[in-house]
Amino acid sequence: MTLLTPWGATLDTERVLPEYPRPQFARDSYLNLNGRWEYAITGSAAEPERYDGEILVPFSPESTLSGVGRQLRPGETLWYRRPLALPAGFHAAGSRLLLHFGAVDQTCQVYLNGVRVGGHTGGYLPFTCDVTDALREDANVLVVSVQDDSDTGHHSRGKQRLRRGGIWYTAQSGIWQTVWAESVPAVHMQHLTLTPLLDEGCVEVTVHATATSGDAGIRILADGVSVAEAAAPVGVAVRIPIPGVRVWSPEDPFLYDVTAELGADRVRSYFGMRSFGVGPDGDGVPRLLLNGQPYFHAGILDQGYWSDGMYTAPSDEAMVADIATMKRLGFTMLRKHIKVEPLRWYYHCDRLGMLVWQDMVNGGGSYHPLVVTAPAVTPLRLPDRGRWRRWFSRANAGGRAQFRAELRDTVEHLRNVVSLAVWVPFNEGWGQFDAARIAREVAELDPTRTVDHASGWHDQRGGDLRSLHVYFRRFRVPRRRGDRRVLVLSEYGGYNLRVDGHAFSRKDFGYRRCRTAEELGEAFVRLHTEQIEPAIPAGLSATVYTQLSDVEDELNGLLTYDRRVVKLPEEAVRQVNARLRYQRL
Repeated sequence: MTLLTPWGATLDTERVLPEYPRPQFARDSYLNLNGRWEYAITGSAAEPERYDGEILVPFSPESTLSGVGRQLRPGETLWYRRPLALPAGFHAAGSRLLLHFGAVDQTCQVYLNGVRVGGHTGGYLPFTCDVTDALREDANVLVVSVQDDSDTGHHSRGKQRLRRGGIWYTAQSGIWQTVWAESVPAVHMQHLTLTPLLDEGCVEVTVHATATSGDAGIRILADGVSVAEAAAPVGVAVRIPIPGVRVWSPEDPFLYDVTAELGADRVRSYFGMRSFGVGPDGDGVPRLLLNGQPYFHAGILDQGYWSDGMYTAPSDEAMVADIATMKRLGFTMLRKHIKVEPLRWYYHCDRLGMLVWQDMVNGGGSYHPLVVTAPAVTPLRLPDRGRWRRWFSRANAGGRAQFRAELRDTVEHLRNVVSLAVWVPFNEGWGQFDAARIAREVAELDPTRTVDHASGWHDQRGGDLRSLHVYFRRFRVPRRRGDRRVLVLSEYGGYNLRVDGHAFSRKDFGYRRCRTAEELGEAFVRLHTEQIEPAIPAGLSATVYTQLSDVEDELNGLLTYDRRVVKLPEEAVRQVNARLRYQRL
């Protein structure tokens, strides 16, 4: 059944996701290339002489909003083509023209006027092509080719599956985030690293640039008023004191603005003064800390799927609505599940005050039911090193190396996100390997956040969190047995309710079936009153309810897949979350 969200139903195809896509590193130069492109799907890697029709970028061809509705298969090539016309005065002589892709699933090549200008492997992270040398003064033609193995290869794929069903969703492919261009000076900044050091009352700024020397001018503003200035040599971490620090929290998500100037280049960014960590409460129980104090994370699982756009939200307002609705319901955290979102999504979490747990995207071979399913119903913990890797579908050394490279790139890509509190390398054994070592690597890459190394099961006693998933039994606080990690219930609940006219298919997947909104609300309240609330004094420090919205066969969302219906009484959810959040820790 075709389900349109309110934003998809009113989509302006002449202005598709027009907002600036990189608020964390913004310039005035901006040319949005979303909209209608030509497309073709071929059985070979040779560019077709004729294209099949039009596709609405950045929606994947499998999605309703793309206007295509066709599955890209392994061995096929998806082609995109469009003219690249630069507005008068957009690109000055001596400048460089950069072409940015937010994400392309899975392997792509980029050509301008028949010249290969770049490429990328991996469907979840951005990449940039400097196309200056291939530009012509007259007409320019941009072509992108894409191939996608989906779940037949070892690449990161998330919950995509060519044979969808249950907890696995329709495979999608191609361009799924904004495509855009900017013109920059020959010597320009490439990115900023902004690290708040709350205990020291300062922010550490590092300017990364094409130049190897020179000073960038840094200005920090609070509510539009300059509060600090400094010179930052390129590549050198400079600590800038912040007078009268105002801390960031979900209750007061205050952001400082930053401007950086290097020669003719000028960028804007922002940061929040906050700290994450783990430590004992007044009774010596390990807890998650926010700004040095115990803070309960009342979270919900957020898959980031849309009934009409699949991976791609139909509008910026749609992304905001998901975050704002969960905040209105009393949640303080979203666990971004097996997906990396566009940077604007993280910006909205930063400014609205919503903590983020960020999953890495899983890959590997076909998963073994003994590893990924059996632990849900029976105690099972397998080692994930050496010869055991094949049980976790990680025998391929190239696939393991690619995962580790993407993990490093993901940490760097999202390092400046104010709201990001926890990294989650692995979930339920999906492509897991060497999890304890991976947790140490993440902590070395980013010591400012905590790590949930193996969410759900196959715990290797690594990371900062002891992370449990409980769906089919009553939740009880386990014995610690010398384990000083913080206890979190990182998935639970998943109660399902079908809302007629708002379901994707006739199937009905969930962990407890309810017949009415009232029954769902009562079950939700009872679950928390009887099992979750009593566990908090005993050490439970975070919860992640499954889930924000229905997704395809899964009907266990608080919202329907089309985001048109809140499926249970809102006040009941708010009261439950208030009791979780305001218990004494």
